[in-house]
Amino acid sequence: MSLLAVFGIGVGLSGDAFAAALTHGVKMRRMIYRHALVIALTFAGFQAAMPLLGWLLASQFTRLLNPIDHWIAFGLLFLIGAKMIWDACRTEAEHDAGDNGLKIGRLLMLGIATSIDAAAVGVSFAVLEISILQSILIIGATTLVLSFVAVLVGHRIGVRFRTPAEIIGGLVLIAIGTRILLEDVGIF
Repeated sequence: MSLLAVFGIGVGLSGDAFAAALTHGVKMRRMIYRHALVIALTFAGFQAAMPLLGWLLASQFTRLLNPIDHWIAFGLLFLIGAKMIWDACRTEAEHDAGDNGLKIGRLLMLGIATSIDAAAVGVSFAVLEISILQSILIIGATTLVLSFVAVLVGHRIGVRFRTPAEIIGGLVLIAIGTRILLEDVGIF
């Protein structure tokens, strides 16, 4: 497999992380670049770690998680998306009482939820005998850059359109989870 093909896989895998990072940017009251970097590093770390885990555990990992991975991803993304919508619908006074802090628990759940499909890619890398180190570096770097950009773009959108953008961000996360669920049960 060529480096260009692995880069394409990296871009494809980072799509969910991009959307999730975008929603984090929307929620930022003021731009804190350190938080943007933590968000991007978290998503990049999970997007790189999951293919490695899939590659290491190959078929055993797939057999264990395959029946339920789509439910896990759907559940996590649905809960996080619903919470975002709930938060967006609070009164402005409640909104202003919120801090600009980074919620690490939510970030880690999103990192896991958006990277479950990357484990399956790791399994395919093992079958195809592809250089795993080179692949995870490309996937991680691609996700890092795209997620960082997504936080910046999300913040720009959020400054102007905070409440509708947060609602749309929550709906996007729910849609991503629903798409994962529907694809894995064979509807899409």
